Amino acid sequence: MNFYETNKQDNGKATCCGGDIVKGNQHTEQSLPVAIIGGGPVGLAAAAHLSLRGESFVIFEAGAAVGSNILKWGHVRLFSPWQYNVDKAARKLLESNGWKAPDDAGLPTGQQLVETYLAPLAEIPEIKNHIWYHSNVKAISRKGLSKIKTSGRDELPFSVYVEIDGEPKQFEARAIIDATGTWDHPNPSLSDGVWTESEKSNAAHFFYGIPDILGSHKQRYAGKHVLVVGGGHSAINTLLELQDLKIEEPRTHITWVMRKQSVTEAYGGQDNDSLPARGDLGTRIQKMVDEGFVDVVTPFHIRNFELENGQINVIGAGKADKIVGVDEIISNTGSRPDFAFLRELRINIDAAIESVAELAPLIDPNEHSCGTVRPHGEKELSQPEKNLYIVGVKSYGRAPTFLLATGYEQVRSVVAGLTGDWVAARSVELDLPETGVCSLQITSTCCEEKPSNESSCCATEIK
Repeated sequence: MNFYETNKQDNGKATCCGGDIVKGNQHTEQSLPVAIIGGGPVGLAAAAHLSLRGESFVIFEAGAAVGSNILKWGHVRLFSPWQYNVDKAARKLLESNGWKAPDDAGLPTGQQLVETYLAPLAEIPEIKNHIWYHSNVKAISRKGLSKIKTSGRDELPFSVYVEIDGEPKQFEARAIIDATGTWDHPNPSLSDGVWTESEKSNAAHFFYGIPDILGSHKQRYAGKHVLVVGGGHSAINTLLELQDLKIEEPRTHITWVMRKQSVTEAYGGQDNDSLPARGDLGTRIQKMVDEGFVDVVTPFHIRNFELENGQINVIGAGKADKIVGVDEIISNTGSRPDFAFLRELRINIDAAIESVAELAPLIDPNEHSCGTVRPHGEKELSQPEKNLYIVGVKSYGRAPTFLLATGYEQVRSVVAGLTGDWVAARSVELDLPETGVCSLQITSTCCEEKPSNESSCCATEIK
């Protein structure tokens, strides 16, 4: 019996046999499926590539549907067009099932990305019967071995411990593709990067992510003193929606704090950006600042929060020592990966930015001011634990740089490697738009001369 089988009495839903049935040595490692953790765009792309290569797989998705985390910011419009948001293998599967592709030049919202692309992909037979929803992966190990045991571990399957609808189950897999992302693990607002009681105890005043300011969250922010923390595109999207709210409700007071030395650092490439919608964000936020819609306090390093008369006083250092009378704080400070369920596996993670170690020199924000990265794949993503790969935004750790097309290229290469197609695994098939900003400190020639495709460092996306 295989790792999972089709239960014809349950409308074709994939039914897993569980570790108590898959026993002994009745299976070779190759007969087991690849376990994909996460049913977002990159996880589903991995499934599409495995399907086209005739490989078995199973997807564990913690939410009730694919793309559940994306729906949390479903009202936000992406600045990358459909051209970069649809994986090639997924497109092939979809079109073979009658899917009509959206206009490549269109800019979808998060909700449209799910409804137009991810949900139909999850419904085609090649994918649908292999997805487990409400499935939380709690731990992964080598079958029968703890992390410290070396002898023979590469030949053993993985044991995957999962809670499905709250019920613990155990599965086996020949490979693991971790595409869980980082969305559910936001960074704290404190500049030290530490969760403190002063922040946690005032959680009712905080929102982590991009609230639906003009929709379901409108009453929360209208007429309030709202402080936005962060200097990336998420913060800019938040601020622009707050500006629209302020026009409608003039009593709304907007304060923007970040650690950058100057607000101009947040404006990006503007007209020089190869993605016009991304460049336009910088142009619009500059206009918002110039016209006085927002009070900018930068640099500002948050040290503490104090509750006083139902409002928050933000204690910090930099351009100001304190910002008083804040009603709501929207924290757009990025997120961080969770490695807890990988603890019994051998992984190589960069100590500083918590990315896959081999990616760190390519994306370290201490060196890269514009989100620069060379195309990469299976070779850079491989872990000390054979057949374990961390992909997608999680592979970038805390670095604020990612484009879906990068994740799609990652899993194309990884799947090629898992199926023994090393020519495809080592090839470069990624073409990304330039940001229009580049100031690397690593080499003097990286952005002064146009490099070849294999070593391009000036083509990527800022999240």
